[in-house]
Amino acid sequence: MELDIRPATEADLEMILEIYNSAILTTTSVFSYRAHTLAMRQEWFKTRQSANYPVFVADSAGAILGFATYGPFRTWPAYKYTVEHSVYVAERARRAGIARALMQRLIAQARSQEYHAVIGGVVAENVASIRLHQSLGFVEVAHFPEVGYKFGRWLDLKFFQLLLAFPPHPEES
Repeated sequence: MELDIRPATEADLEMILEIYNSAILTTTSVFSYRAHTLAMRQEWFKTRQSANYPVFVADSAGAILGFATYGPFRTWPAYKYTVEHSVYVAERARRAGIARALMQRLIAQARSQEYHAVIGGVVAENVASIRLHQSLGFVEVAHFPEVGYKFGRWLDLKFFQLLLAFPPHPEES
């Protein structure tokens, strides 16, 4: 399969929405209960763009098979060198290396934007995602028991962290 990891465009949002809504409705990867609308995804995309946060898609012959992004970890100024990422792959394309390709591009972008840390939240039962993070150099730094409730059961959440080279001249502003 030929795969192009590229910046997302407005034209990709319907397929991104389809992937995200599938994750909401059928997995524990998203701690939300209701599907999002296209208007919500458009606002999300506009917010990402205006804040200079990337959104990458995995494009195979015009079909979007996955997407990845990052945004603020926390809103206080001292967290400005840390981002939290998300990566989602269409159900039909999972376990084909797409999440890895998206994550590698996302990590490279975080380095180029001089972030210091990338955080990923992973449901404790998602062994495939945990292995992916570990293979990319992420280290488990937190385990929160029973912080989410979905599909009639309590879910644990793990945080993974990847430390990047420290920005050469960090600022406190």
